[in-house]
Amino acid sequence: MIASSELILNPDGSVYHLNLKPEHIAKDIIFVGDQNRVEKITKHFSNIEFSQQKREFKTQTGIYKGKRITVISTGIGPDNIDIVMNELDALVNIDLETREIKEELTSLNIVRFGTSGSLQANVPCDSIVMSLYGLGLDNMLRFYCIDEISETAMEDAFIKQTNWDMRKGRPYVIKGSEILEKRLESDTIFKGFTGTAGGFYGPQGRVLRMPIQDPELNNKMDKFEFEGIKMTNLEMETGAIYGLGKLLGHQCLSLNAIIANRATGTFSEDPYKAVDALILYALDKLVE
Repeated sequence: MIASSELILNPDGSVYHLNLKPEHIAKDIIFVGDQNRVEKITKHFSNIEFSQQKREFKTQTGIYKGKRITVISTGIGPDNIDIVMNELDALVNIDLETREIKEELTSLNIVRFGTSGSLQANVPCDSIVMSLYGLGLDNMLRFYCIDEISETAMEDAFIKQTNWDMRKGRPYVIKGSEILEKRLESDTIFKGFTGTAGGFYGPQGRVLRMPIQDPELNNKMDKFEFEGIKMTNLEMETGAIYGLGKLLGHQCLSLNAIIANRATGTFSEDPYKAVDALILYALDKLVE
């Protein structure tokens, strides 16, 4: 039995941070970072059967073209992903009354709808990038046993090509779901290799008042290549989602609307339109 100090429940029996019970979520789940983006997706639903919010975690479950879908805001960063992924898994794979792991496990389909900046000139603003791999530059996933699921050769190449300072921890690379890749792909979107940073400023090469350990890291990442694969974009959640999803047996894939191109120094003229295009594209793919 899992101790109450390890799996914390609210007085109503819901999981601690998300404030959800098993019946509140669908098998197909969409992640967004911003809580205000939840309703930008669910406004397209024919009905919303459940709505809940605690802290930055807003959840709505409803029906889109006959399919039951849940939309959850995760907030920003790998640390929040650790909370959301573990609590969602607990909802479907742990009996919350007995605190025992279920004999028959459930696999969720989790798709992240995000915004990101492109690192390559040929991936323009307003395009959509599907992340085939997530490169984690944070250390969160290293607290789990990931050696059997990580792409070690790609990690080694990244460390060598960027002269990575190992005092920051070993980067990890995790492959996204091939099942969801086939379900969501088309000729109109780019397939990419997505970096996941542990912060927005220094970890992504931004300098305000503090110097950073490697001012050239962004340029090195732009030039990184492994067997024809280059980094396409940089954000803050994908690597963690892929790693925890694979460890827990869930199918996970990340889609990003590109609203900036750091290689060309351009920004989308209408980032909201780019996000809306991603939402409608992915929703329709999910119900095919």
